[in-house]
Amino acid sequence: MLLLATYDTKAEEAEYLIRALAALGVDVDKIDISLHAKGAQWGPEDKLKGMEAATKRAIEEIAATKAKGRRMVVAIGGGTGGQIALQVLRSLPISMPKVLVTTLPFDPRYIIADSSIVLVPTVADLCGLNATTRTALDQAAAIAGGLYHSTLPTGPIPLTPSIGVTTLGVTGPGTDALCARLRKGGDEVTVFHANGFGGAAFTRWAQMGAFKAVVDYTPHELTRNYIAGAHVDMPERFSAMGGLPRVILPGGVNFIGMGEAALLPDVYKARPHYAHSPLFTHVQCSEAEMLTCADILGEALIAATAPVRVLIPMGGFSSEDRPGGTIENEALRHAFADRLEAHIPLTRLPGHINDPDVAHAAADMLQEIT
Repeated sequence: MLLLATYDTKAEEAEYLIRALAALGVDVDKIDISLHAKGAQWGPEDKLKGMEAATKRAIEEIAATKAKGRRMVVAIGGGTGGQIALQVLRSLPISMPKVLVTTLPFDPRYIIADSSIVLVPTVADLCGLNATTRTALDQAAAIAGGLYHSTLPTGPIPLTPSIGVTTLGVTGPGTDALCARLRKGGDEVTVFHANGFGGAAFTRWAQMGAFKAVVDYTPHELTRNYIAGAHVDMPERFSAMGGLPRVILPGGVNFIGMGEAALLPDVYKARPHYAHSPLFTHVQCSEAEMLTCADILGEALIAATAPVRVLIPMGGFSSEDRPGGTIENEALRHAFADRLEAHIPLTRLPGHINDPDVAHAAADMLQEIT
């Protein structure tokens, strides 16, 4: 096993973890990801350069150890060290077990959205050993030791080409019906949560050849990427699948995904909105925003090199876009469909996106083009 750590600041914690791993029968080699500032207080520009240099050194050193048959990598770090470690771990094969032990004084979603990294929070800061950090490090050792002694693959992820599907809670009944139909027909289905972060993994899997076809049932990330809302950078979200047979529906393109309702900016409070959960609020899109999304999606679809089918359920694009729903708006649905149809032919259905008949129609369309 390889252990990454900022040994100039976390040597005590790293050595404790090494001893805990040794007790579990795990041999550890060390890689230092320290900045090597030698006590100097670097300015912002120098610090960023130092972080890039530390990341590059570690990636090169790991590459040089591949011949030694290392099966996994564990990293330990605080704020700066944790961010360096994440960049190093992201460079490793997806199927290789990777564990990061950190205080996480930052939001890791933007870095690990398309990766498979196990995060072990230390709760207390890694500033010496105490009852809290020792417990966290013991737990990290147990997790890492279990992975190390398992028979997990360490090479390229074994891909069985499946059908990639996007979903959200607001389109869940529809995608559940779709997936049940596809699986009944003998297909493997891989589902991704299109919440501004899951789409990054959806994109990476498409680029890796994990899909034989795609049903982008919930392209809600159009609004997050091009209107408003939290999201990771994913410029190829709607183009990476261009070489695959694809069916697309407008799930979730009618709202913007925001944070807690009490924290909404006034401009969004004035619109129809509702609390999807205590942490997330869905705000109705304006017509101009819907048209923007239709143009961006249309341009991506007409550039595709494989067959594309577009299905528009005119009864509603999400769970609350229905008669009596909080953000129901028939005019917006027609505006979106009309603008998208100016780019690419589409089929309109009277049902709601969560109706089983709509899901089955999507499955039928996919069957026609595969």
